[in-house]
Amino acid sequence: MAKTNSNTEDYSKYVRKFWKIFGIGLLSVILFFLLASWGVFGAMPSFDQLENPDSNVATEIISSDGVTLGKFYLENRTPVKYADLPKHLVDALISTEDERFYEHSGIDSRGTLRAALSLGSSGGASTITQQLAKNLFHKPPSFFLWRIVQKAKEWIIATKLERQYTKEELIAMYLNTVDFTHNAVGIRSASKTYFGKEPKDLKVEESAVLVAMLKNPSLYNPASKSEKRRKLVHDRRQTVFSQMVKNGKLTDAEKTKLEKIDIKLNYSPESHKEGVATYFREYLRGYMQQWLKDNKKEDGTEYDLYTDGLKIYTTIDSKMQEYAEEAVDEHLANLQEQFYIDQKNNKNAPFIKLSDAETQKILDRAMKNSERWRMMKEEGKEEQEIIASFKKKTRMSVFTWKGEKDTIMTPIDSIRYYKHFLQSGMMSMEPQTGHVKAWVGGINYKHFQYDHVAQGARQVGSTFKPFVYATAIEQLHYSPCDSIRDEPFSMPQGKYGIDKDWHPQNSNGKFMGTVTLKKALAMSINTVSAKLIDRVGPKAVVDMTHKLGVETEIPEQPAIALGAVEITVSDMVAAYSTFANQGMYVKPIVITKIEDKNGVVLYQPKVETHEVVNKDIAYAIIKLLEGVTESGSGARLKWGGGGGNGYDRMTGYPYAIINPIAGKTGTTQNQSDGWFVGMVPNLATGVWVGNEDRSAHFKSLTYGQGATMALPIWGLFMKKCYADDNLTFKISEKPFERPSNLQIKVDCWKPPVKDTTASDSTKLPIDEFSEF
Repeated sequence: MAKTNSNTEDYSKYVRKFWKIFGIGLLSVILFFLLASWGVFGAMPSFDQLENPDSNVATEIISSDGVTLGKFYLENRTPVKYADLPKHLVDALISTEDERFYEHSGIDSRGTLRAALSLGSSGGASTITQQLAKNLFHKPPSFFLWRIVQKAKEWIIATKLERQYTKEELIAMYLNTVDFTHNAVGIRSASKTYFGKEPKDLKVEESAVLVAMLKNPSLYNPASKSEKRRKLVHDRRQTVFSQMVKNGKLTDAEKTKLEKIDIKLNYSPESHKEGVATYFREYLRGYMQQWLKDNKKEDGTEYDLYTDGLKIYTTIDSKMQEYAEEAVDEHLANLQEQFYIDQKNNKNAPFIKLSDAETQKILDRAMKNSERWRMMKEEGKEEQEIIASFKKKTRMSVFTWKGEKDTIMTPIDSIRYYKHFLQSGMMSMEPQTGHVKAWVGGINYKHFQYDHVAQGARQVGSTFKPFVYATAIEQLHYSPCDSIRDEPFSMPQGKYGIDKDWHPQNSNGKFMGTVTLKKALAMSINTVSAKLIDRVGPKAVVDMTHKLGVETEIPEQPAIALGAVEITVSDMVAAYSTFANQGMYVKPIVITKIEDKNGVVLYQPKVETHEVVNKDIAYAIIKLLEGVTESGSGARLKWGGGGGNGYDRMTGYPYAIINPIAGKTGTTQNQSDGWFVGMVPNLATGVWVGNEDRSAHFKSLTYGQGATMALPIWGLFMKKCYADDNLTFKISEKPFERPSNLQIKVDCWKPPVKDTTASDSTKLPIDEFSEF
């Protein structure tokens, strides 16, 4: 009996010991979780942080027709709402990642027990909510013990999130925080990067691929070039289908059908240097940096352009932007071929009539402005060492019109190579509102980052002449139909401060006698422009030009009448738009509003406008400019065919645009710059083409005039826009509005119209070039 009591006592002792250990363990676990929730092991998110988790939301740039043009981001993330997610994507996610998502409150006890008993071999136990907690509030720990602490914190945060949000909100939040690699954070960026579409447009098999990536986005990346990796992606996608069948979201027949579909990507990773409207986006970045300083939050801190999820609604029309970029690319790829032919026997290509010293000066300046020079300077390299590195051959990828090309050359040779390329600046604007509809700052932002719309002021040639004519019509009360003599003209030394006699010449060295002002501008007669500035004075022309919004400092010299002035494309388009807007100048606008991530409007711009000339004078200038496209260098826009020497480089010709066009070509001395600014009633578009350095240019007017370099881009662009019946912005094909009770004579006598056949068209005027 004593022995039995002894055994019972021994047994009771072990039971008490067990419960003591269990109690201590349980209390330790409770204390552990309490300490974790109190932030002893690291800060826990507050209630406000749970309400507004910091998820590094990208700022989105949105076009006037609702298309995302690009983003500013540290993480390329743009949130979507649950309503924007297709049902099959949600089904695939829950079936694969968290089958009991709708049953638990953040922690799946069955899954956790299974994972613990199998030591993780049967799969992880993290729920979607726990994964969300990790994505939002934690970085990967480096030590094992901290991983245990983090897991506990994830549980706590997960339960808090479950109390704070609905299941649908949690799903959307989770998908918005996943890093799908290749600069795609969140389901919207991933959908756009891998399939080129919005999440709501994903097909079942595409959703399955994205869900398959969640296990390990790098390992199961469908964009991988590795055959082994692609096989893994395929197999993982099949697992997703199987899970969907298991959970009743697909039938076996549907699964069989889907498994036979190949993985087809529309892989288009987003980059600041690639994509649509790259130059405009970079201009916008600079604009926003100043805006952020001037428009702070209520607490006095600045918005973060890269993480605060701003929405910038712009005036750019995505289709018109696309057509503008296509027009530039198509024409300059064609014209560049001719430039190479032109330079074939030039030993100092692409520079013309430059000494070795002058050439070296250009190359040295480009070398010191290069990224390579900057980086080596920051590394503390000596100047001689840097210069020597520019003469050593190295592997590089260079721009060509047929795509990037891997090659080996010295960096200094690559500078000369890039100097060959014709550049362009192009901007389209609605004159009545100032809304900029298209902006092309160059040919390829990755390789040429100088913006020729807003940054680069170039000599404008004869596109300046309408400003001289406008001054004369306003001050001297001339009309387009008034006559003037085209004859030799001289201005004596000392007049208007000139230091020697001035004898402007016409490009062909001939004189036409008596002509109307309309004819004089259409033929771009230099002597007439010189006479007009002589009569009104250079200061009056400069004042008129500044009233038209041109910000460039302009010398009060008579030679400006022929275009010896440097102006940006942006300013030229706004100035010309004044005439199309009945004499009212409207400053170009690129933003319609800015919202925060919650949709609160933070900014709406005010239109800046003022009257420059009255309606009658503005309409008179429009009629003058119409003369250029009726019988001058712009007439080729209206021809239905034919054409002489050089028309193989008139890309897209014939344009056959029959509605009224007001425009002007311009060509500067030595064919260094080619211009065309053209307008219809509700759209003004300016185009400049030329090399980066004025000493690199075409040798003759055939290819070097504005009518060949710049006008075809305008014609191509308008042709594409007019052909698109679905364009949101409807471009006018009507005549310009004639003011009521017009007091200026604009309907001049015309000789009988001849049929402009191919043989006739070769006799029509080529463009002029300015002589100073």
